[in-house]
Amino acid sequence: MDEARLVLSTVGTADDAKRIAKSLVEARLAACVSITPVESCYVWEGKLVEDAERLLVIKTSASRVEELERRLREIHPYTVPEFVVLTPEHVAEPYLAWLLDSVKA
Repeated sequence: MDEARLVLSTVGTADDAKRIAKSLVEARLAACVSITPVESCYVWEGKLVEDAERLLVIKTSASRVEELERRLREIHPYTVPEFVVLTPEHVAEPYLAWLLDSVKA
């Protein structure tokens, strides 16, 4: 049986976050994308950067992660987009069933 995955990514603007979320859900690569504002601090090209960003919490299945990553790289405005995959320890069965049905190819 397929398993749930959470994918984390950040983007600079609310408009980009919404565009990416809609694209992933419409393509059935994500069941849901939650968007939340965050403050990020990181080093980029040798400089310390502090930015307001949007965190995307992308709910998908293990079988869709590879294709989701390819698509995200195509539509993401960053040169090096964050792509971190987490495996939840437990997912309620009704939610898991909905999630897996939502991302069926």
